[in-house]
Amino acid sequence: MKAIISIWIWIGSVFLTILLFFVVLVLTILLFPFDKKKKFTHAQCFWWSDAVIGLNPFWGVKVRGLENIDPKKTYVIIANHQSTADIVVLYQIKSQFKWVAKASLFNVPFIGWCLSLIKHIKLNRGDFASIKEIYHKASEWLRRDMSVLFFPEGTRSLDGRMGEFQNGAFKLAIKEKKSILPICIQGAQEAIPKGSWIFKTKVAVSVSVLAEIPTATLGPGEFSWLRDVVRSKISEAQFL
Repeated sequence: MKAIISIWIWIGSVFLTILLFFVVLVLTILLFPFDKKKKFTHAQCFWWSDAVIGLNPFWGVKVRGLENIDPKKTYVIIANHQSTADIVVLYQIKSQFKWVAKASLFNVPFIGWCLSLIKHIKLNRGDFASIKEIYHKASEWLRRDMSVLFFPEGTRSLDGRMGEFQNGAFKLAIKEKKSILPICIQGAQEAIPKGSWIFKTKVAVSVSVLAEIPTATLGPGEFSWLRDVVRSKISEAQFL
């Protein structure tokens, strides 16, 4: 029975993702003169996220702390990274942002093509020129009042434990004087089966939006303090 249910989950998720792509493609063409920041096309991912989560009886997703998001503000959003399911569950915050995502994800049919159409930021790991370029693009989006979301661990956790945070996002937040919005993801490492395509057990995933951390009074040399404070707050939230 679990195998049959899993087949339908995968088929349904693929269908929804293909549908999302064509909706985003059509709207990109129709709204090209009007949707310069791709806000309307980005918002299509909200119903996609709702549908993918609702389709899977093995997933239970709870979102906390939405009151900590001020829609009038622009943030550098920092989230811990547990699995590919993070992409689905983070759309549950229903906010406008640009991902910084590895280049290989942009090559995945349909979902990767959506990322390109919505103008998310592509990162080629190990390419110094690419790393400089993503921070340049991130700065441009922040100056256009568009939040940018980073996974500062650089890669997803293999065992659920949070890795060390890289410095770039925190230097950027201080430079652009944008508050950090920390997000803690719990349980997502078990959301997608490892070594199998069959969903076997129920998984409780939580997305906790924490209080913003202002950067307006911080100097360039305080990025490491900011990095450690943000990591500490996300780590503490994992045990709440």
